[in-house]
Amino acid sequence: MKRRWLWRSLAIAALLVLVPVACALALAWPSLGARPKGARLQRVEASPQWKNGQFHNPQPLFNDPWGSLLGMRHISPHVSPASPLPVVSVDPASLATPPASGLRVTWMGHSTVLVEIDGHRVLTDPMWSDRASPLRWVGPKRWYDPRLAIEQLPKLDAVVVSHDHYDHLDRATIVALNKLPTKFIVPLGVGAHLESWGVPADKVIELDWWQSVPLGDLTVTCTPARHASGRTVVTDKDATLWAGYALATKKHRVYFSGDTGLFAAMRDIGRVLGPFDLTMIEVGQYHRSWPDWHIGPEQAVLAHKLVGGKVLLPIHWGLFALAFHGWTEPAERVMLAAKKSQVTLMLPKPGESQEPAGHTPAARWWPNLPWETSEQHTIQSSQVDLH
Repeated sequence: MKRRWLWRSLAIAALLVLVPVACALALAWPSLGARPKGARLQRVEASPQWKNGQFHNPQPLFNDPWGSLLGMRHISPHVSPASPLPVVSVDPASLATPPASGLRVTWMGHSTVLVEIDGHRVLTDPMWSDRASPLRWVGPKRWYDPRLAIEQLPKLDAVVVSHDHYDHLDRATIVALNKLPTKFIVPLGVGAHLESWGVPADKVIELDWWQSVPLGDLTVTCTPARHASGRTVVTDKDATLWAGYALATKKHRVYFSGDTGLFAAMRDIGRVLGPFDLTMIEVGQYHRSWPDWHIGPEQAVLAHKLVGGKVLLPIHWGLFALAFHGWTEPAERVMLAAKKSQVTLMLPKPGESQEPAGHTPAARWWPNLPWETSEQHTIQSSQVDLH
């Protein structure tokens, strides 16, 4: 009798665990996307970056799991804002007037930027959902509403996606953007996700590093990056490529880093595709235990110089808490590093439009909070020889 009662109790306990997990998996399943197959898989496997069933960086990523665990003991008390941010609501009518200089950017937060370049419009890593997650009730939550409804966006020539992590490739956002007559430019393999979400194959352009596609007189080139990919953590690790992009017309050039650590081939990007009127380089969500995943503020300024940038727009901050540092720290540190290196910086409020040719000098719009300096928390990517 006791044994039967024990087995019955264990079965009930198992059901109490497995049923919620199964329900969560079922709800998350569509957002997980799909694996490349057929002709897409053949293109993936033909890439010089593909080896032994995965994409690889020329320099492997350094990870210190123990350091990450210890880092959780020192999470900043200011990792997220304590009060509403002074964000700007984008006026759709203002986007109807072309920029006087030919180049204008509207930072929507994190890595989402609307780039207007000589009559063309490109949207980078669009993120409109409440959470960077396959589920609606768990995962990093955004700090403010989208600055513009998707239906209010001006006509887009392209949406470019750097890689398939949830804070850069969001299913609900892609589904909504698919209603617009735009192309989706993605790294190798990522198109499988989009097609599983209903995006027609003729709207998807997949590129390997250094490959280009013309959109009228705008050329979009997929550039190398130093990062990783995967939406399930385990089953699809590095099954799709990660990248940055160069946008070029006869008058202007823009570099978008995507997520990346520092790597020496950034000089090649500048030499082949630069110099750039504007660079959009990630500065936030870093930790010394994984310095190759995210470049950090000081190295972002160095990367800006390596690719031959004129004006730097810091991205990958100001919307989500994805690391342990204070939310204002990336901005404070990049301002200091840019001043030391005499780099011109743009730091708009979320939703604010600026033209690099005549932008307002970078000024604090965020609160004065404690933050760690580069000496206190150094981010130094490994295996980088710039000599």
